[in-house]
Amino acid sequence: MMRKKRRSSVDKGEGASTTTTKAKKSRSAGRQQKEAVSEETNESVFCVFLRGAGVTLRQDGTSNEIAVDQVVFQKRIQQQLQKSPRYPGIVQEFLTGLESHIEDPERFRNCLLPCVPLLSNGDSSCVSSFQESLLRMLLGIELLQTLIINTLLEKLPEFMFDGTGDGGLSVPRIIINQLKWLDRVVDSKELAAKLMELVSVAPVEVQCDIITSLPEILEDSQHNDIARQLNSLLQENTQLTVPILDALSSLNLSSSLLTEVREAVMATLAAVQLEDLPVVVKFILHSVSASDAYEVVCNLRKKLELEQCVLPPVLQASQRCLKSKGAAVSASTPAAASSQDSVTLILDGIKSAVRFQKTISEAWVKAIESVDEVEDHKVIDLLVLFILHSTNANQSRRGAERVLKVKVRAGQIQEALLQKTFRDYIQVMRGYFTSILALAQSLLRSPDPCVVPFGGHMYRHSFIVFDSYCQQEVVGSLVTHVCSGVGGEVDMALELLCGLVTEKPAEMALYAVFVKGILDYMDNLTPQQIRRLFHVLSRLAFGQQQQGSHIQDDMHIVIRKQLSSTVPKYKRIGIIGAIMIVGSMGAFRPKVKESQNGSLPQETFRQVTALLELVQSSSESSPEAAALYYDELANLILSSTLDPQVQEMIGKSVLDDFQEDFVVDLGPDITGSFPFPVREMYNLDEEESQGGIAINLMPLLAIDLQNKGEQQSRTKKAHKRVSPLCLSPFFRLLRLCEEKQHHGDLEEIDALLGCPLILTDMDIVDKMESLSKAEREFLCNLLFHTINWFREVINAFCRQKETEMKVKVMTRLQNITYLQSLLERALAGTPGYVPPVANFDGESTDGIILSSTAPVNKTKKDGSGRKRKAPGKNSSGSTSQLEEGTEAEETQQEQPEMEKEKEVRQGVSLVSYRQFFRELDMEVLSVLQCGLLSRSLLDSELNTKVQEEVLLGPAELVFLLEDMLRKLEFCLTAAPAKRAPFLKVRADKSVGFSHLQQRSSKDIASCCVQLLPALCSHLENCHNHFQTLLSENNGVVDGPATDIQEHQLMSSCYQLLLRVMNTTFSWSGFSQPGQWSLLKKALGALAGRLKEGVAELNLEQLVKHSFEYLLNFHSTMPSLSTALCLSQLLCTVSERGGKPAAYREQTASLARRFLSQEWLTASGEKERGNKFNEALHTLLLIYLEHVEDILKAVEEIAGEGIPELLNASKDESSASWPTLNRQTFLVFYKVLMAELEKAVRKIPAGKISDNMELQSEKLLTWNLAVRDFYILVNLVKVFDSRLVLNVCLKYGRLFLESFLKLGMPLLDYSFKRHKEDVQSLLKTFQLSTRQLHHMCGHSKIRQDTSLTNHVPALKKSLELFIYRVKAMLTLNNCQEAFWMGNLKNRNLKGEEILSQRSQESEEEEDDEERSLLPQEQTEEETQDSDSEGSKKVNRMDDGDQDITDDSD
Repeated sequence: MMRKKRRSSVDKGEGASTTTTKAKKSRSAGRQQKEAVSEETNESVFCVFLRGAGVTLRQDGTSNEIAVDQVVFQKRIQQQLQKSPRYPGIVQEFLTGLESHIEDPERFRNCLLPCVPLLSNGDSSCVSSFQESLLRMLLGIELLQTLIINTLLEKLPEFMFDGTGDGGLSVPRIIINQLKWLDRVVDSKELAAKLMELVSVAPVEVQCDIITSLPEILEDSQHNDIARQLNSLLQENTQLTVPILDALSSLNLSSSLLTEVREAVMATLAAVQLEDLPVVVKFILHSVSASDAYEVVCNLRKKLELEQCVLPPVLQASQRCLKSKGAAVSASTPAAASSQDSVTLILDGIKSAVRFQKTISEAWVKAIESVDEVEDHKVIDLLVLFILHSTNANQSRRGAERVLKVKVRAGQIQEALLQKTFRDYIQVMRGYFTSILALAQSLLRSPDPCVVPFGGHMYRHSFIVFDSYCQQEVVGSLVTHVCSGVGGEVDMALELLCGLVTEKPAEMALYAVFVKGILDYMDNLTPQQIRRLFHVLSRLAFGQQQQGSHIQDDMHIVIRKQLSSTVPKYKRIGIIGAIMIVGSMGAFRPKVKESQNGSLPQETFRQVTALLELVQSSSESSPEAAALYYDELANLILSSTLDPQVQEMIGKSVLDDFQEDFVVDLGPDITGSFPFPVREMYNLDEEESQGGIAINLMPLLAIDLQNKGEQQSRTKKAHKRVSPLCLSPFFRLLRLCEEKQHHGDLEEIDALLGCPLILTDMDIVDKMESLSKAEREFLCNLLFHTINWFREVINAFCRQKETEMKVKVMTRLQNITYLQSLLERALAGTPGYVPPVANFDGESTDGIILSSTAPVNKTKKDGSGRKRKAPGKNSSGSTSQLEEGTEAEETQQEQPEMEKEKEVRQGVSLVSYRQFFRELDMEVLSVLQCGLLSRSLLDSELNTKVQEEVLLGPAELVFLLEDMLRKLEFCLTAAPAKRAPFLKVRADKSVGFSHLQQRSSKDIASCCVQLLPALCSHLENCHNHFQTLLSENNGVVDGPATDIQEHQLMSSCYQLLLRVMNTTFSWSGFSQPGQWSLLKKALGALAGRLKEGVAELNLEQLVKHSFEYLLNFHSTMPSLSTALCLSQLLCTVSERGGKPAAYREQTASLARRFLSQEWLTASGEKERGNKFNEALHTLLLIYLEHVEDILKAVEEIAGEGIPELLNASKDESSASWPTLNRQTFLVFYKVLMAELEKAVRKIPAGKISDNMELQSEKLLTWNLAVRDFYILVNLVKVFDSRLVLNVCLKYGRLFLESFLKLGMPLLDYSFKRHKEDVQSLLKTFQLSTRQLHHMCGHSKIRQDTSLTNHVPALKKSLELFIYRVKAMLTLNNCQEAFWMGNLKNRNLKGEEILSQRSQESEEEEDDEERSLLPQEQTEEETQDSDSEGSKKVNRMDDGDQDITDDSD
């Protein structure tokens, strides 16, 4: 049985199943011989020799049998042939016998298949179980090998086109297999030639067999030759790509040939079949050496067009449709899947190469980094980054993360590419999901706001295209981000969750429980984030389809629990959450089949009403809670479309309640006891006094105060409290309800715009000193509430188109600016006062520290308390300036004018009280589109109300621009997300911007762009105002006709306008391609003021014209800070075109012009003070950064400007640089030193390969720099204040270090060619180092730690300098020219520090040094004042060697 099994395994597929039993096979030997004799009467030599050697040939389809071991068989055959008397002719006879035997195809196949061992007497030990085929054994005999090979190869073509025979055996393949792994090939070269000849004529299958077997047939010596032939074959026939590459990768090739082959393969890459591509890529990557990895990978990246490997999604979709309709697309549908498989295999090839060859992973990173253009990035880049990240090597993981961040930040890898990758390669991307998730997490956590959105896109696409496991992971990861408590991360994660709930509600509903988990972490979330979170949850639980209805009960429980809390923070969360749920439950639903009218089901309407009533009753006890409820409800009505029933129900109750609570009829005097006499104020509808109404403010405030007093004694109030705190929020809610119901028409409530308020006479502010503390606080409360009422009124009516309404809105603006000036004075007289809250969604007054001595705003002489023309109306008064916005005025602190204006009361700056004012909506800024009311207009028409056109006063313009600037700085200036410091409470910068936060920065930017034409008009008006002023006063700013207050207001307007424009153009969003059209529109608004038809211009031309337009304003700058704003705006605009270098010269000459101008205030004094110095510092930086030759510019100021200052009298300035005087010297000195040091760092280091011309150029540059440094260091002798010394010590060391690092190598290589230049450079530098040494001594005497901190590092550098010079001389074989002695410690004036003599051994004394030529010893001077050269003297003095030198 055992033997039978073995045979069947050997000749499997032979077709003839043997039925011979064991008994038959084991016949006696004599019987076999008889049979053989009867069969072959005239036997050939071949048969005789074989039988003699132990092989029996079979004819009947059974395998040939062998009775001996194959080695024995081969030996016997060889001996028989060699010992035959007919040798060597017998060999040919033997071969002829073989040929005739294998004529019969059946016998030929028998000879190709393994022989079967024939065992005599059951002894299995003499023959091994497996035997080779007969032909293979004969090939092992060297005598016969070549002849048999020829026979076989001649025989092979007969079977070429037969295909596979019975049992799947291919004869050509078996013939080729006979030639593999022979112990020795006699004529390898001949064999190779024959095989290649066969390849040229054989069909593809046989070609493939031959080619893939070549490495196993040929000896190593043939490998290079055959590789060349295969290489040329590869270029002729792409069908053979796979077998040829298979063979090539197994051949042992020289590196040069391998490179040649690889290049050839790379060249054919575009023509390769998709299914062959993985093999090609694998071959290319596995044949790379470390030196050419980068080049190969770059090439491969360029040629590998994965985009063409995948069917476009449109075709894929159409194929799916065909399939679903039952069309026969069986052949084409798998194409998409197979193409995805091929891409997967290609990436697997790249992955294995990256994983096992570090050089390749580095090369891929470099190749992706080297791509500069957006359009050059391909899908393969993203996929390779995911592969690199998915390998276990930390280095490639970090590299991938870094490259992705850099590319995203630069805008080179964009969302479109990511979308394409996800869309077309779902199957491939799924394999890298963990890497995609990790990268998305990393990007979302990044402190750089530019890369965060990209991480968001990765999450979004992963959720949309992947399976439920991935979706669950994505939601889990986003929930983790939200719970982290880091601002930017939380915002982005919540935004993504909102987007996913809107886009994929059914899928998101499955993970509602995950999202609900965030409710446990709400302590760290801001009100805006809480709104977002409840928006997500309420959409899931109560949305139209209600897929997430399983969390409804939990939501109700959480809301009720928080509403009933007595802790204000949790009550706030409850109110916000409840309103969000109302928004989802009561949302307007388009008509559906079940309910024909499309209205809300009655049960839902009942739930909405009940929830609103619950919130209202929960918040009645606290005015802050009630106000928040009104504000949140107003936000809901503004931002979403509610069902008409819900809308109507809310609107009706709001209108009734507002009238009942806050509005009274004008009529008889109001009775009651109030702190001040009652009076109706600010009535704009006096002519319609019949049946008028008023806002009942002061009585409510008085009652509220009384109630607070009573409440301390009584715990519960029986009736509802009406707090003036709710006035503004309630009115906002009322206005929005009216707008929604009447489509923007406010006719129902327009009486509230002009109606008076019940207040008191505001003259009482002048008597502040005589009032009690309670009365003062009452008055301040009254002012805050009045201002907030007017702010909400302006919010409501700013978009009304009728002229009468516009005039009233303008008057309300004037009321605000006037009341703010009163409030500044009232606050100054009420230290320790905390105003009423105005923004209710924040931590009310927690963390607000208003010092008991409120900051006195000395600069508000522009109207803090000057007498008004009409105390309550139409007076264009001042407003709170921005801290930064009034730089021009803030510099007047030291002016004697303050004494002149004794009657002007001082006020508190309202900057620190901003959070107590109601937020103005972005729409209010549309008021800026009115013209500017200037003095010339007032002269011609004294009464502004008569005018047809509504005009803004300067104070109102300043008020609006300040608000606009604050909004833009909050929205458009991206601050990096910082993690919250441990156990520290952050000051919330978003207080007062809660409406603004609900709009995207793109929205805000487009609003600003809309307003740009109006801003340009105001800018031109300011320009004209100052031009008129200059012409009236003969070019003098402070002529007798100058109105100081108006000058200051107009100056503020000018500056704010420039800052607003600068903030707008600085928005980082403009650098994203999606916002280029908006940028073009913005630049068009500026360019269009000069040139018609800007629509056709490209970005570069628009920048050019905008720059020219803004440049025109330079002649009328009222103050240096305004000039700085213009310079910064010009820099920002020039950077937007992509060629900022083209504008450098103009920017520098403008800054130079401003620096060469004398700046005076309106009262004729010189501008001075900290703000002036800061502006000067920045402007000087702009000048030096944009000037063409910075070293020349430094020399010009230091060598000409400062000596002029030294020669001028005490208060005078330098003639050529009027901004340079003794007060501003430090500013100039610091900038010059810093910029000089920065400039020398950019000088390229000297290289030995530099030619003579380049060396001379670099030497000249260093000569200039060292001369500038010498001038600056020597100025310390005149200006020896500690601040100047500090600057000199700090930057002196940095300059010295740069010289050692970059300058000394240059001197090493150029000393021989330019001996004189090097010598003079070192001599000049020595004078500077000597002075630095004296400064170190001076610092030690003074024992001033701010100075001595710099000394050790500087001394170290000074010593290094000496030894570095010695090294340079040694390198140039001049070491004998170097001589060194001890240097005495001296002070700044060069006088010896005597206390050092006794401690010389302990002192760390600096050594200064050397002569550069033996004849002319140029050692350092003893003192800087030694200007005349003296002969070199070596003088010993108490052990100190002092060195004088010849400084000709």
